[in-house]
Amino acid sequence: MTGAALQLARVRESAPLVQCITNYVAMNIAANVLHAAGASPAMVHAAEESGEFATMADALTVNIGTLSPAWLNGMKCAIGGATKAGRPWVLDPVAHFATPFRRQAVAELLALKPTIVRGNASEILALADGQGAGRGVDSGDPVERAEDAARRLATRWAMVVAVTGAVDFVTDGVRAARVIGGSALMPQVTALGCSLTCLAGAFVGASPVDPFDATVAALACFAAAGQVAGKISHGPGSFAVNFLDALHTLDEEALQTHAGIVAA
Repeated sequence: MTGAALQLARVRESAPLVQCITNYVAMNIAANVLHAAGASPAMVHAAEESGEFATMADALTVNIGTLSPAWLNGMKCAIGGATKAGRPWVLDPVAHFATPFRRQAVAELLALKPTIVRGNASEILALADGQGAGRGVDSGDPVERAEDAARRLATRWAMVVAVTGAVDFVTDGVRAARVIGGSALMPQVTALGCSLTCLAGAFVGASPVDPFDATVAALACFAAAGQVAGKISHGPGSFAVNFLDALHTLDEEALQTHAGIVAA
């Protein structure tokens, strides 16, 4: 069994509990993606319980898409709980460059040392050196432009950085890989990228020893399911349904056929 297929099998066997603090738009699709992959989602975000719940979850994901002071407090409490319990956590710095509030929030969250950061090229560029052509949640930069920035971030913060786009790039500062696959319809389905952050949480929750391999495997499964769904879909509506089915039925043959992992 290949690496990505083995990682997927671990997710399906262990059904990791993933605490997803994500935005309002992403909650439904993120939960459905995790269920389709074999994981168990929990959308627990209130500070009154998020820290305690994080000690029970296998992984935590934090997405700042619809940020507020109360949600930020809940995020910090959850991260504290996850860190105390030795659980991995994933940060999705959605449009963190857009306003001073978001920039400050991400600076505070980054200082809490995420295991993985996943973002588009503009988000990763801005996170590394404050420069990027993003507008709102959309990337204005190609993935390849952010590869050096990703390497610097990964080295500086001792974490895995995933830059997602037409061809994904993943690095831990030492190793690096590109993941090929997916469909042009994927960016047209709202919050599908946010759900990928949660999927990365599921994979690292099932295989916490090597966050790099877990991240690459999550992206490969996502890319393969996207390519399978894209071939039979007529638009973003049918794609959203077909994607969940493709992820649910994904096997080693489909991974080998519809996704490529290349050392970078």
